[in-house]
Amino acid sequence: MASAPTIAARVSEMHASMAAEPSDEVMGAFGREQAALAAAGLPEGIAEPGITIPDAALLDVQGAPTTLYAATVAQPAVLVLYRGAWCPYCNVALSVYQHHLLAPLTERGVSLVAISPQTPDGSLSMQQKHDLGFTVVSDPGNSIAGALGVLTRPSDEARAAQLHLGLDLTIVNADDTIALPMPTVAITDADHTLRWIDVHPDYSTRTEPAQVISALDQLGI
Repeated sequence: MASAPTIAARVSEMHASMAAEPSDEVMGAFGREQAALAAAGLPEGIAEPGITIPDAALLDVQGAPTTLYAATVAQPAVLVLYRGAWCPYCNVALSVYQHHLLAPLTERGVSLVAISPQTPDGSLSMQQKHDLGFTVVSDPGNSIAGALGVLTRPSDEARAAQLHLGLDLTIVNADDTIALPMPTVAITDADHTLRWIDVHPDYSTRTEPAQVISALDQLGI
């Protein structure tokens, strides 16, 4: 069956497949966390368009030092903040961006950069798994998420469920913490001015490619 054209459709397919499995209290913890995040809505302090996003020290997929400004190669950019290669929703989103967003961005001269707090090994795994043709970098310490005001952490129940499944964020993340970015897409100018931002507290939802293209059209980029 052909891949669904939107992230929401792909996630619906994934949820339908999961629903066919026997119910599990561990997996239920994630559903409860998602519901609570959706109910809470957007946090206060999210960056407003017009600010300049400061440069940040990053690591490429080989572990070599780079920076945010180097990754965006002095042109407008779409920054995708995601949780990590371990997150099934992140895998869906980045795969859809590869197939439905990268080409139109390239035609416009816009960089696409995916950023997570995971170690470079995780970034490399994500890049190789989906044959990503765009830049994937690690942000130790979540400095970009912090600058955008979208830093969060799992609930205690979700953290316990992660550990039960063998996922320890203090090992997966490059800074030995459990901090994560809320899934976020931000559009910046060549001078690193934030022009548009879309934040998803509920990590089971994501910014669709069509939304990014529409925002670029409205911004004249």
